[in-house]
Amino acid sequence: MPSPKPLRHGWRTPSVIPGLPLTLGITLTWLTLIVLIPLATLFLKSTGMGWDRFVSVGFSERALAAYRLSFGTAAAAGLVNAIFGLLVGWALVRYAFPGKRLISAIVDLPFALPTAVAGIALTALYAPNGWIGRYLEPLGIKVAFTAIGITVALVFIGLPFVVRSVEPVLDDLGRDVEEAAATLGARRSQTFIRVILPAIFPALLTGFALAFARGVGEYGSVIFIAGNMPGKTEIAPLLIVTQLEQYDYDGATAIATVMMVFSFAILLGLNTWQAVRRRRLGS
Repeated sequence: MPSPKPLRHGWRTPSVIPGLPLTLGITLTWLTLIVLIPLATLFLKSTGMGWDRFVSVGFSERALAAYRLSFGTAAAAGLVNAIFGLLVGWALVRYAFPGKRLISAIVDLPFALPTAVAGIALTALYAPNGWIGRYLEPLGIKVAFTAIGITVALVFIGLPFVVRSVEPVLDDLGRDVEEAAATLGARRSQTFIRVILPAIFPALLTGFALAFARGVGEYGSVIFIAGNMPGKTEIAPLLIVTQLEQYDYDGATAIATVMMVFSFAILLGLNTWQAVRRRRLGS
C-alpha cells in the first residue's frame, strides 16, 4: 500500500478555514476599512496644514512636555504591571485558595469599569484629604495631581493585560519543569531566572506592550487625578481634546499624528525584538 503523501506547506496547505488567498484578502480588506483608512485620513489631514505649522504645534514645548509625561508614565506603569501582574498570574495559576474565582473576576474589573469612574475613585483615595492621601500628606508624599497619580491610574487600568497574557503560559508550564530543575540541584532563584522566566518572557513582554499602549492613549481615568497643569501634569490625549475644544483641528491632528508615529515605532520595535529573540531561541 502506498504511503500517504505528506501535507504541503504554503499556499496549498489543507485547512479547516479558507485558503490563504481568500483569508488574506478578507484580512487586508477588513484592516483597510477599520484601521488603515482612518489612519490615512489623519495623515492626509496633517499634511494639508504645512510643515512649519505641523512642527510648531506638534513639537511645541507644551506638546513635548505632554509626550514625555504620557509615554513616561505609561512605561513606568507597564513595568510595575509586569512585576505585579506576573505575581498575580502566578498565584491564580499555581495555587488553590478560597475566593480564587472572585479575585480572578476582580482582575478583569478595569475592563468593564468606566474609566471616568476609576479616575474619580482614585482621586477620592489619593487626594490630600482622601482616605489614603491624608496619611501620605504628612509624610511629604503627594500622589494626586502629580505624575505619580497618573502612574497609579495607568497601573489600575493596565494590570489585566499582563495577568491575562501570562496566565496561559504559566498554565502550560507545568510543575514538572520546576521539579526537574530542583532534582538537578538548582536553587529557586536559579529555576526562576534560567527556566521559568525565559519561557514566560514573550508573554510578559506582550502584556507590557498592551498595558503600555493602553496607557499612552488613556484619558478618562487620568484627567481627574492628574491635575491637568500645562507643562507639568497635562497628558497628550488631554492636550488633543483641549485643541478640539478651541476648534483648532489642525493642532489636534498634528499632536495625534506625532503620538501615533511614536507609539507605532515603539510597539514595532518591541514586536521586532520579540520575534528576533524567539527566532534565536528556536534555532
